[in-house]
Amino acid sequence: MTDFGSASAPDREVGRIRRWSRRLGVAAAVGAAATLLAPAATAAAAPSPIHVQGERLVDGQGRTVLLHGVNNVDKEPPYIQPGDGLTITGADADLLAGHGFNLVRLGVEFDGLMPEEGRIDHDYIGRIVSVVDVLAERGIYTLLDNHQDSLSPIWDGNGFPAWSIHARPAPGEENPGFPLNYLMESMNAGWDEVWHDTHGVVGHLGDALGALAGAVDGHPGVAGIELLNEPWPGTAYLTCFPDGCPGFDARYQSVMERLTDAVRAQNPTVPVFWEPNVTWNETMPTAVDYTAREDVVFAPHDYCILSQAAIYLGSGESAMDLCPLQHDKTWANVDAVRGVPTVITEFGDVDDRVLAQTLERADERFAGWAYWHYSSTRGSGADEPDPFAGAAGRQLVRTYPRATAGDPGRMRFDAATGDFVYRYTAREAGGPTEIAVSDVHYPDGYEITAEGGEVTSAPEAATATVTAEPGAEVPVWIHAPGRAPIDVPTGAPGTGSWGGLPTGSASGLGSVAPMFGSLVDGVAGSLAD
Repeated sequence: MTDFGSASAPDREVGRIRRWSRRLGVAAAVGAAATLLAPAATAAAAPSPIHVQGERLVDGQGRTVLLHGVNNVDKEPPYIQPGDGLTITGADADLLAGHGFNLVRLGVEFDGLMPEEGRIDHDYIGRIVSVVDVLAERGIYTLLDNHQDSLSPIWDGNGFPAWSIHARPAPGEENPGFPLNYLMESMNAGWDEVWHDTHGVVGHLGDALGALAGAVDGHPGVAGIELLNEPWPGTAYLTCFPDGCPGFDARYQSVMERLTDAVRAQNPTVPVFWEPNVTWNETMPTAVDYTAREDVVFAPHDYCILSQAAIYLGSGESAMDLCPLQHDKTWANVDAVRGVPTVITEFGDVDDRVLAQTLERADERFAGWAYWHYSSTRGSGADEPDPFAGAAGRQLVRTYPRATAGDPGRMRFDAATGDFVYRYTAREAGGPTEIAVSDVHYPDGYEITAEGGEVTSAPEAATATVTAEPGAEVPVWIHAPGRAPIDVPTGAPGTGSWGGLPTGSASGLGSVAPMFGSLVDGVAGSLAD
């Protein structure tokens, strides 16, 4: 889980956020003088409110929205403080907007929203709203992510306040640390309290998220509220292997529906994001019906567990060559979810080749994403090094259709060359198609061509705009000067028809299953030992 914007190599002994993030070794942390409420350096159009329409996100002008962004999650109290070297500042927002990102998945903590039973911390909510507004000034949406890792500070984690969970580690029960502590008997008992609402914790969480939803009602920059990050099944986790756990997922869905109702009672129009249970990250499918409530977005993660094992457990990196097999399986599971939009709310790795596995598959399916993780780098602003300057940044900073006045077709972006092509069918909308043009791939400018439409933006604008008559088929090409346009991808998403770019397919899934089963057995065995 690479963390853009830190000063040093991984330091797992300095706070939970630092134990659970991989560092790239770029700019120094933000100084104490940084301000959360810095005015925008340049004017930007405020985001248009978005809602779910079938399998797409649509803005207030009727355009299909594609989200590309980063995570920013503060897991330690006092949570979201200007100048803390983690929280997004105005200068960070300028950097992200300059690179074309239009989403920040901002972590919020149940422990911060309701630090004492029944008491909402409105000061904390006010700080959250301030970040939402700072980002909106730069045209960036905010996804409010109710984040947890390891359930609660009770297990050296974050998320659920200690008062809300009654389970406690047994005397002498070893805590092996994240992520193996999910197998602790006491933590599984704590998760069971959540899923069975043993002590009313779901009602309290609903009240907390409802208060947050009410506070952001009327703020158009809010893309949605993600109800719970990486939900763990508790004692039911073994039932999820090897083919998923519909029994647990039914119980989990009932909790998601209840939380959705609590949010909607305070903010009737905000989209809600539902994650699959976290065994999804070990390739297990989901049995949740994501169409059970209106305006729900499917919010899975896409991690290669072999790569994550290299990061967290010190295993060798050679096995990362097998990561494409896991990505194939994960995206086959994504393809099985129908009727709602998909946004990959977490993915990330130290290896840009692994990043590409997620990004190319997302492009194939017109799926949004938020990279894990970005920490503040913006002290004095422009003098700070750019954390997106390396190989990983070259993958993440992409040319892409941010808002489409029509129905999306296929697109392709080559991170090595900057070659981009996108085809859509125009329809009536309140604004033009907007294409965010990468600022790292075209040092000598770019050329743009639109067949069946008219390019209406200034030459080499950071956002290219295209208009077309409703019903027109419009392919758009963007590339460095002198390069030939590339072919529009053909075939259905996921078929690998990319004209030479390596992409995934469903082949080989049977061979990968035993590998993941062995890894799960090995993790469980190491804890038992």
